[in-house]
Amino acid sequence: MADKKDYYEVLGVQKGCSDDELKKAYRAMVKKYHPDLHPDDKDAEAKMKEVNEAYDVLSDKDKRAKYDQFGFAGVDPSYAGGAGGYSGGGFSGNFSGFGDIGDIFDSFFGGGMGGFGGSRANPNAPRKGQDIRTQVQVSFLEACKGTGVDIRVNRLEKCPQCGGSGAKSGTSPETCPDCRGSGQVRVSQRTPLGVFQTTKTCDRCGGSGRIIRDPCPACSGQGRVRKVLQKNVSIPQGIDDGQSLRITGEGDCGVNGGPNGDLIIRVSVKQDDVFEREGFDIYTEIPISYMQAALGDELMIPTIDGKVKYRIPAGTQNGDSFVLRGQGVPRLYRSGRGDHHVSVRVEVPRNLTKKQADLLKAFDDSLDDRNDAGRKSFFDRFK
Repeated sequence: MADKKDYYEVLGVQKGCSDDELKKAYRAMVKKYHPDLHPDDKDAEAKMKEVNEAYDVLSDKDKRAKYDQFGFAGVDPSYAGGAGGYSGGGFSGNFSGFGDIGDIFDSFFGGGMGGFGGSRANPNAPRKGQDIRTQVQVSFLEACKGTGVDIRVNRLEKCPQCGGSGAKSGTSPETCPDCRGSGQVRVSQRTPLGVFQTTKTCDRCGGSGRIIRDPCPACSGQGRVRKVLQKNVSIPQGIDDGQSLRITGEGDCGVNGGPNGDLIIRVSVKQDDVFEREGFDIYTEIPISYMQAALGDELMIPTIDGKVKYRIPAGTQNGDSFVLRGQGVPRLYRSGRGDHHVSVRVEVPRNLTKKQADLLKAFDDSLDDRNDAGRKSFFDRFK
């Protein structure tokens, strides 16, 4: 843990800042890194954990005082602070002369060395269930206009027979007599440096703090059973390839009465043969004939809402483009739409007969500077 960032630096505040400044900085970080805004971003998830850890310490007066005086060692018992051990400023790496190192830490943190006096997590406290992730595939037009898809996932649900307790109907779990419900037991070990006190997971209850003498036969004492969830999910219009939907409370059920996790659905969008998408804009290339380009014509342009008429002017060149305003993709969770950009590709006729070739040659010979100014001026520059 030697690479931990300073908690004040994590939240972007100065040491000695007020509680209001601290809260304001924390809220800004939550808006920036909250997992609901970045469901598939592991970096944002890690940053959010770092922000929560920093705020948990600095928002607590006692923890903040210990952190200001001793650094990470004042609030994190697992932090070694380098080869010298405790780096808070009171000790170096040499502990000789102290008969009981556990007593030393007791004087600073009010508990044995195995926990530095810090509060341990209650093994029977409510815990949120795990999120479930799945993926669906939709067509290009379904992504643009919205659709409904059927999903089928496995999830953990509260056991209906025991109500989630894990104990057979008519019985209840008992508090573990060895750890008294804490899930951990303290172990003392005498060494040349003194008596070290550490904690370990209770062997009798496996860390749960409870003993189930008569397990529920339906869930084998787990309190949860695996079921198949079948659900029709609404895919909103405007969603793009790779984006995810989060459905709150549809993940695994919580433990000890905790809330359910969430269902996260990643949407994959099939490519389309006609349309291409960039953001909320659509791009289409339309082939036209030599005659249509020269004389102009009324074209039927395919859009995501059907075909629309558009007249191209006489003299349209290969690669010319035009825009159908508001004919693009609906904006996700917002009003308005993107645009539809259309470019033309002039197709040069192939496999001409001699008569057709002669007619085209005669037509080309009839052109003057007014008709063919661009080509003639280009080659005039090389004379």
